[in-house]
Amino acid sequence: MRWSGDIADRLAVRELIEAYGDAVFRRDADAFTATWTEDAVWELMGERREGRDAIRSHWEGLMAGFDFAAMYWTGGGCRIGAAEGDGSWYALEILTAKDGQRMTVSGRYDDRYRKGTDGVWRFAARTYTVLDNRD
Repeated sequence: MRWSGDIADRLAVRELIEAYGDAVFRRDADAFTATWTEDAVWELMGERREGRDAIRSHWEGLMAGFDFAAMYWTGGGCRIGAAEGDGSWYALEILTAKDGQRMTVSGRYDDRYRKGTDGVWRFAARTYTVLDNRD
């Protein structure tokens, strides 16, 4: 996938990706939830959640299983239009479970973005695929 679209909008999408990762690092459910549209869809390891509230609830349940979670990003590309776009991002996750197990997970997020009437870009959909998981 190539990079295309207005550079300011591409930067705003990159900042959205960074805000998502920052919310994970800080375990901030409000900040995490704010990255999604009201009608967003999140597909994560075979499970699908629809709507911002369902996504938040699922994320809180997942995060409850970890003492530490970190995310680092590299972009696969994005195509951004006036109010919608899509992209893919590769993530390296470093996790410590409540039982002390440490994991390093590499994955890919395939995204759809939507720009709100407030001018803020948010996730309309994210699909996560695990590429490698090391304990």
